[in-house]
Amino acid sequence: MYSVQVQEHFANPRNCGELAEADGEGCAGRPGRGNYMIIQARVEGGRVAALGFRTYGCPPAIAAGSCITEMALGRPVAEALGITRAELLEALGGLPLGREHCAALAIEALTAALEDASEARAGAAYANE
Repeated sequence: MYSVQVQEHFANPRNCGELAEADGEGCAGRPGRGNYMIIQARVEGGRVAALGFRTYGCPPAIAAGSCITEMALGRPVAEALGITRAELLEALGGLPLGREHCAALAIEALTAALEDASEARAGAAYANE
């Protein structure tokens, strides 16, 4: 039913848990109403330095959170923001019908976290002027 990649990310999720000293946090979904994901990000030198995620949902949602954090780590922020649903689905080896929304959930949470981190950094730079 699930691809080898989904099974591996579900069984051994990467970057799972709360991120200490996060610059930004993004949420997607609604608690108590299906899958819910939180991604925390730390940005250094314009690159994604660290990510942590927590997912409350099905195995594909957990796998999507794990996979997108791996894909985004080390990339310039603009490049990480450009990760598409199709790219994530390909990296996961696809998702069963009715579960593709898990990829969108992960992208939404990552985007929100990186935008929050960018806003926090911009605010800190402005405050230091």
